[in-house]
Amino acid sequence: MIALDTNLLVYAHRRDHGQHAAATAVVRSLAEGVVPWAIPWPCLHEFLAITTHPRIFDPPTTIAAALGQVDAWLESPTIVLLAERSEHWPHLRALVDAGDVRGPRIHDARVAAICLAHGVTELWTADRDFGRFPRLRTKNPLVA
Repeated sequence: MIALDTNLLVYAHRRDHGQHAAATAVVRSLAEGVVPWAIPWPCLHEFLAITTHPRIFDPPTTIAAALGQVDAWLESPTIVLLAERSEHWPHLRALVDAGDVRGPRIHDARVAAICLAHGVTELWTADRDFGRFPRLRTKNPLVA
């Protein structure tokens, strides 16, 4: 199963982003396809935080538009939402320790641990920081 990281969701949503068209095509292909695909819950939370933040976007996305975007993605009949499981801590701890992860990259370790626990075969992301977690295969679908 393919999972999407926050950055692709943001790019697909924000028409003013240079990667908007490409990211929209990627998300649409998954959402309209027949194969299950996933979004980790922390990525949806981060999407809402980033797109509605006035220091990141001028103007920011309205909360109504951001919530509507999430509603639209959740209408996909093949979407799977990924969350922490009861055995999350050992996985997160191992990734943080092995990757020498600190600060804001803890969020990436959280996403990686969730994906690995759910058997995600590939995380699609434009964030190279996920290279710290070699057990999780990543791909940037916006690069040929």
